[in-house]
Amino acid sequence: MIESFLERATPIWMCVEDDYSDIVISTRIRLARNLDGYRFPLAFTEDEALQVEQAVTHAIKDSTELRENYSYFAIKDLTSLQRQILVEKHLISPQLAKKERVGSMLLSDDESTSIMVNEEDHLRIQCMTASFQLQKAYEQANKIDRTLEKALPYAFRDTFGYLTSCPTNIGTGLRASVMMHLPALTLTGQMNQIINAMTRLGMTVRGIYGEGSENIGNVYQVSNQITLGKTEDDILADIQSVAEKIIQKERHARGKLMEKAELALEDRVYRALGTLTHARILTSEEAATCLSNVRLGVDLQLIKGIKATKLNECVVSMQPGFLQNYAGDVLPPTERDRVRAEMLREALSRENMSKPIIRGKGEDSFDV
Repeated sequence: MIESFLERATPIWMCVEDDYSDIVISTRIRLARNLDGYRFPLAFTEDEALQVEQAVTHAIKDSTELRENYSYFAIKDLTSLQRQILVEKHLISPQLAKKERVGSMLLSDDESTSIMVNEEDHLRIQCMTASFQLQKAYEQANKIDRTLEKALPYAFRDTFGYLTSCPTNIGTGLRASVMMHLPALTLTGQMNQIINAMTRLGMTVRGIYGEGSENIGNVYQVSNQITLGKTEDDILADIQSVAEKIIQKERHARGKLMEKAELALEDRVYRALGTLTHARILTSEEAATCLSNVRLGVDLQLIKGIKATKLNECVVSMQPGFLQNYAGDVLPPTERDRVRAEMLREALSRENMSKPIIRGKGEDSFDV
C-alpha cells in the first residue's frame, strides 16, 4: 500500500554513515529510455501511453526479481498530497506528479529504486544510494536496464545512442548526481565560482529538487550535463573526480572557519540548535537554514548526541506534504509553520538525543 512508503521520512538504505557522509547525503543514477515505434510522451496520444504502460508492466511481470520486489502505482490514483510526498522523498519527479491521466511508477520495497513510466520519457530508471557510492548505484540501474531491454524494444540508433525526449539526454541517457551539504563553501562565498567552473566542465549544480529548484539548507545536486559522445564509464569518472574536488574544498573551508572564526561559527551553530528546540513557529526556509547549521556543528563535533541521519530525516519531514500527512489534515501555510516547529522540537528532543552535548573548553562542556 502507498501509505507504507509515505509514512517513512527516510528509507533504510539512507541510514548509513561512512567517510563521505559528513558532506555527501546521497548518490543517484538515472537512465532515460524510450520504446521504439512510439512518440515521446510530450506528443503521444493517451492510447499510445496505455500501450507503453502495458508493455512495461508486462516486462516487469515476466521478470521474477522485478515482480517480487516492486510495487506498482498509477499516478492518477494518488491524491495530490501523496504525490507531493513522493516528490519530497525524491521517489518521483515533479513532472510525473503533474500527470493527470497517464503516468505510473514502480517502487522497490526499500525505496532505493523507482521506475517512472510516461514521464518526460517512456522510462526513467532511478537508483539511489546513501553517501558517495556512484558505482553501486550505477550497477543496480544497469542491471534493471538490461533486464527490461531483453523484453522491450528500446529506441536506439548507432549514430546517436539511446533516443530521448530532451536532446541533452541523447547518447547514454545517463544522469549521475551527487547531493552534497556545502555550508562552508556557501558561507565563504565560493559557491558561485564553483557553479561557474562546473558549467565549463559540462556539469550542472542545482537545488535539492533538481532542475529549476532553489538551494535549500545549503544542499546542492552536482550532475553531468552531457550524455552524448561519452561512455557511461567516462561520465561516472568525471562526476567522481569533480565531486571529490568539491568535497576537498568544503573540508578545507570548514577547517578555515574553525581556525579563523571559531567563536562566530559556534554562535551560529548553537543559535540554530536553540531555535530548533524551542521555536513555536518556523518557516521552511528558517528551518532548513537551522538544520544546515546544526548539521555543520555535528560534523565538526561541536555538538554530540545528534546523528546526521536524524537531521536528514528532519529535512524531509519538515516539507509541506509530509507535515500535512503528519498532522492528518490539509494545512494553510501559517499552520504548517506551527506544526513544523512542533515536529522538529519533538524530533530533536527524544530520549536518545534529549541532551545533546555542546563542546566546551577543557572541563567546561555542558548539556543543553
